[in-house]
Amino acid sequence: MAVETLRWSGKHLEMIDQRLLPNEIKYPSFNNAHEVAVGISTMVVRGAPAIGVAAAYGVALEAQCLSNQPQQVFLNGLERAFEVLAKSRPTAVNLFWAIKRMRSTLSHLIGKNIGASGGFDFKPSVIAEGLLEEAIRIHNEDVRINLSLGAHGAKLLPDVCRVLTHCNAGALATAGHGTALGVIRSAVAEGKRVSVIADETRPFLQGARLTAWEMVQEGIPCTLITDNMAGYLMAKGEIDAVLVGADRVARNGDVANKVGTYMVAVMAKHHGIPFYVACPLSTIDVETETGEQIPIEERSAEEVLGYRDTRWAPAGVKVRNPAFDITPSKYVSALITEGGVIRSPIIDGMINVSCSHQT
Repeated sequence: MAVETLRWSGKHLEMIDQRLLPNEIKYPSFNNAHEVAVGISTMVVRGAPAIGVAAAYGVALEAQCLSNQPQQVFLNGLERAFEVLAKSRPTAVNLFWAIKRMRSTLSHLIGKNIGASGGFDFKPSVIAEGLLEEAIRIHNEDVRINLSLGAHGAKLLPDVCRVLTHCNAGALATAGHGTALGVIRSAVAEGKRVSVIADETRPFLQGARLTAWEMVQEGIPCTLITDNMAGYLMAKGEIDAVLVGADRVARNGDVANKVGTYMVAVMAKHHGIPFYVACPLSTIDVETETGEQIPIEERSAEEVLGYRDTRWAPAGVKVRNPAFDITPSKYVSALITEGGVIRSPIIDGMINVSCSHQT
């Protein structure tokens, strides 16, 4: 089953509601930037690449809503759209990459439409159409990037391999195919016998609800474990490699990913198991020197106190709920990108590949 995380209906954006999976498949509609921002912050859509694509559509949708307005109202409304989308989730750098790209597209379209007439040829409807075309381009590019990334990563896996994953870095976290799970999909397509061991990934259970669902849909062998079982299986020799995604990679190769990733990486290093991070080049933030500078989102205590209608923690208990942690680059065996594999030690290669991508 091919998972459609996001789809353009011709008038609005539809995104699969990942909060309902695996019990229900539902595609709510989003019509403006504010609605898309709420969808991002409440985790209707999640995963750094998918968040970036959603944000691009959010800008395009807002432009369509304002396309009949005067020039200044149009531009002021788009500026508010950029701001509300930027506040939706602070850690995923693809969000800001997409916003920056849409801003650049807007500037180009304004210059193209105003020309030498000083503003009299300004056509919001034409600019809105151009922004939509760019959002669709970003959407399609993400799928191509993931396919390329998957092909590079598949070469790292042996013909028979048991891969541990943490969180969900599959088609649901991207526009299609996936990053970490994209590597697994590509390896399976090449005839390799890959089985997945999926961490539950508490407290939001992305592994249990999403990774396991994707693998079951495609008939890829998958075993679900709780997060605190990973070390035991490593010690028993039942894990051959670890594959995760990333929400942001600092210039020095430090990786921000779903909380719990750091513990998995340390255990993998101790047991001599390769720890691979699969991410598009747009996830590499060359303006952030180290992982210490990456903002870590703190989410609601409700996610830790229980799940949905079930509560298991006592009233009045204090809660910490960082959504991400930082894995130092020394624990990362390689970064898998659409441009190729960046092996450890990462730092020099990271700077060269990242800067060439950003220029």
